[in-house]
Amino acid sequence: MSDDEFEPLTPSLQNVIEQKSLQWVFVGGKGGVGKTTTSSSLAVQMAAARESVLLISTDPAHNLSDAFGQKFGKDPTLVNGFNNLYCMEIDPTSSIQEMIESADNSAMNSIMQDLAFAIPGVDEAMGFAEVMKLVKSMEYSVIIFDTAPTGHTLRFLSFPTVLEKALSKVSQLSGRFGPMMQQMSGMMGVSANHEDIFSKLESMRAVINEVNQQFQDPDKTTFVCVCISEFLSLYETERLVQELTNGNIDTHNIVVNQLLFPPKDSNCDQCQVRHKMQQKYLEQIFDLYEDFHVTLLPLLTNEVRGVEKLKSFSRLLVEPFQPPK
Repeated sequence: MSDDEFEPLTPSLQNVIEQKSLQWVFVGGKGGVGKTTTSSSLAVQMAAARESVLLISTDPAHNLSDAFGQKFGKDPTLVNGFNNLYCMEIDPTSSIQEMIESADNSAMNSIMQDLAFAIPGVDEAMGFAEVMKLVKSMEYSVIIFDTAPTGHTLRFLSFPTVLEKALSKVSQLSGRFGPMMQQMSGMMGVSANHEDIFSKLESMRAVINEVNQQFQDPDKTTFVCVCISEFLSLYETERLVQELTNGNIDTHNIVVNQLLFPPKDSNCDQCQVRHKMQQKYLEQIFDLYEDFHVTLLPLLTNEVRGVEKLKSFSRLLVEPFQPPK
C-alpha cells in the first residue's frame, strides 16, 4: 500500500459543499455538542455555493430560531439577509395528533388513538412522512437536517417497518369493526372512512420508502457527525458511525467542537488540564477516523447567535482553524 493512501484528508467540510450531487445532508450527534451551530453554519456556506438551501430542525427543542435570531415555524421561511436560505422547525409527533383531531367521528378517532399507542414510533414515522411529502414538492437544491440528539437521529431508518405494522393493524381493525362501523355510520348519517386512513398510511409508506432509498445513495446523502473531545461524546459518535454504516448511510465528516487552546504562558490550571484531556481524545479520534475529514472548531468566548456571527463562524468549516502557537 502506498503512502499516498494514508495522506490525511482535508480538515474541513469543503468536500460536502463542493459535492454538487448532494440533496440531503444530516447533521447529528449527542445533545449539547453544537449541532445547531454547525448545521446553521453549514447552511450559510451552502447558500453561497447552491441555488437554494432549506435547513430543517427536527429537534423538539427548536434552536434554529435562537441561532438566527428570527422566528421560524412549520413552513419554510426566508432567513433575513439571504435570498436563497430558508429555515423551518417541525414537530415530528404532531401529525398523528392532527389526524386524531380531524377524524370526524369517534370510531375513527379511537382507531387512530389505538394506532398511536399500539405501535411505538408511528407518530414520528407519520410526521416524518408528512415533512418529506412537503419537502419533495418544493424545489430546493439541498436540504440540511438539524437532527434531534443521537437516540432519535436514525429512527427514520425503521419508519417503513413501523408503517407496515400500522397498515396491518388498520386492516385488522377495519376487518373487525368495519362492517359494524359502516352499519352505525349509516344509521347515524356520518361517514366512517377507514379506507381514508389506509390510503393515507399507504402513501406515507411509499414516500418514506422512496426517500430512504435516496438516503442510502452516497451521491445524494451524507451525514456529518458533531462531537466534543470527551469520552462520552466519542463513544456516542462511534455508535452513530456504526449505525450509519449498518444503515448504508454515507458518512465521512466529523466536526470536533469546543476545543480549548490555552496560550503556553496561561496560568489557568483548569484550561491546561482540560486541553490535555481533549488532546488525548483527539488523538483517538484521528486514529479511529483516519479516512474521515475531521474538522476542528475552537471553544469561543462568545455565543454564536445572529446571522453575522454565524457567517463569520461558518468560515471555520472551510478554512481549517489554526491554533495559536
